[in-house]
Amino acid sequence: MEMAGIPFGTTDWSKIEASEHKGERGVAYWRTCQFGSIRVRLVEYTPDYLADHWCSKGHILLCLEGELHTELRDGRHYVLQPGMSYQVADGAEAHRSSTSVGAKLFVVD
Repeated sequence: MEMAGIPFGTTDWSKIEASEHKGERGVAYWRTCQFGSIRVRLVEYTPDYLADHWCSKGHILLCLEGELHTELRDGRHYVLQPGMSYQVADGAEAHRSSTSVGAKLFVVD
């Protein structure tokens, strides 16, 4: 990832309108900023959320609140708690997210 042509700026995430993305269960609310080809999001999952798809997009993801379960298509399973992150490349391991208690994430992709 190359970050070019992005002047210094600040983001007040509370002023960015959230878009709703329904999962197989629950809802994800995304607050999104685009900086050239880089998408930055503050994502909140409701309790009992399960993604409705396997994702192959690369991300760098930081868990801010709650607990996030990430399942890889090959059966591996990871649990992120506040202060933990994961990173995966585009087209690498397909993954999907779930949470029983809800989660708040900072995502760069």
